[in-house]
Amino acid sequence: MRVLLAAPRGFCAGVVRAIAIVERALEAHGAPVYVRHEIVHNRHVVDRLAALGAVFVEELDEVPDGAVTVFSAHGVPASVVDAATARSLPVFDATCPLVTKVHRHGARFAQEGRHILLIGHAGHPEVVGTIGQIEAPVHLVADPEDVDALALDDDAPVAYITQTTLSVDETRATIAAIHARFSDVAGPDVADICYATQNRQNAVRDLAQQCDALIVVGAANSSNSNRLRDVAASLGKPAWLVGDASDVRAEWLIGPHGPITTIGITAGASAPEDLVQGVIDHLASIRKISVAELDGIRENVSFSLPAALRRPADRRSVAG
Repeated sequence: MRVLLAAPRGFCAGVVRAIAIVERALEAHGAPVYVRHEIVHNRHVVDRLAALGAVFVEELDEVPDGAVTVFSAHGVPASVVDAATARSLPVFDATCPLVTKVHRHGARFAQEGRHILLIGHAGHPEVVGTIGQIEAPVHLVADPEDVDALALDDDAPVAYITQTTLSVDETRATIAAIHARFSDVAGPDVADICYATQNRQNAVRDLAQQCDALIVVGAANSSNSNRLRDVAASLGKPAWLVGDASDVRAEWLIGPHGPITTIGITAGASAPEDLVQGVIDHLASIRKISVAELDGIRENVSFSLPAALRRPADRRSVAG
């Protein structure tokens, strides 16, 4: 059986930065370091950091006074930042810089007196954080039907921002509906959509054209990982989301017309590469395989760490 690997796949620059912040904070300050929510949506990453001394909590009031605290890559509401400041907690903010850019766009549009339309999924930590960062009412819309149902005049000045784990393709119809309904619309440039989300979905489309089925490595609560599976399924290919190799089933390799000859593998933006290798090894224990990687975009984006956590040898560049 041929195994084709998507490129790019796995960690994005925002995830690399967030994990590094927790690791460097532990090196600099020792354990424990408290992290509000999962630093990224992957249990294996969280468990590894917990073994190093990170303590993951749901709310800030679980953090002891004076304890080093890290905010997750998804961002937090301004109320959480204010509460940490009021308690004089030493905080490292691991919010992805692309998420922070969305916050800035939303704040600027609100200052212009526009109604803010946030394209995203209710309850996602990034959405909760973004709504909490904008000092104005935010209308959450997930699809064109939500746009049609908004209790706003058609000539009301509006602006849209998007959850970064949605691709240009996923937001296109909703943005078109906003423009179709409202006469005064502002929004970010397409370049402000998360590069990693779009690149990984494009890679899955390329992969699906060359394989019989796909495996997506990622957490069940990872929005971008779920979307990768959805993209594959939308192209008519069986696709499974697995947390790690233990979730892979041998029966998946038997297609309706006999054994699958080519299977594709990709990984969500918060899934480490060793989990991909684990899936490959597991497949090799079931069938004789050959492994190849598709040509794809080679990402060279990196985000700088907080100044207090940088090492002299760090090579730093800031994107976005």
